[in-house]
Amino acid sequence: MTGRLLLVLLFCFWAADAFGQTAKELVGSWTLISITVNRDGEKTEPFGSNPKGTMTFDSGGRFSIIVTRSDIPKFTSNNREMGTSEENKAVVLGSVAYFGTYNVDEDGHMFTVHVGGSTYPNWVGTDQKRIFAITGDELKYTNSNRSAGVGVALVVWKRAK
Repeated sequence: MTGRLLLVLLFCFWAADAFGQTAKELVGSWTLISITVNRDGEKTEPFGSNPKGTMTFDSGGRFSIIVTRSDIPKFTSNNREMGTSEENKAVVLGSVAYFGTYNVDEDGHMFTVHVGGSTYPNWVGTDQKRIFAITGDELKYTNSNRSAGVGVALVVWKRAK
């Protein structure tokens, strides 16, 4: 717990010093760079060292996020409805997608996503808060309400060109 709190506090101080955190700067498409989770001082990359993902915030207040491991194995049947239990498990553990609406607290350097739909159904209907900072074309945020349980994720995105 101490490691998690320390990571969140350090990110808060870092975010407070970041340049220009407005809702307008969040709007656009982003490409995933990395996801690193700190769980009691142990760091892991739950989507591997080369995760794939896209995130979009539109000017009307809607968002979508899709994240996958780059090494999810293909289904041997070439039919997602006929995946083996191992193939289905690899997909569930190696991906997450969610969408809905969002709002931004510029003073608090935080955005909140209101999840309307997700591949992790426990998130549907919930609000997820993220402390964020944008520096140039890079967006970083923390996620302390992970679908995989405890730990704090530091998620890094680059603005799509």
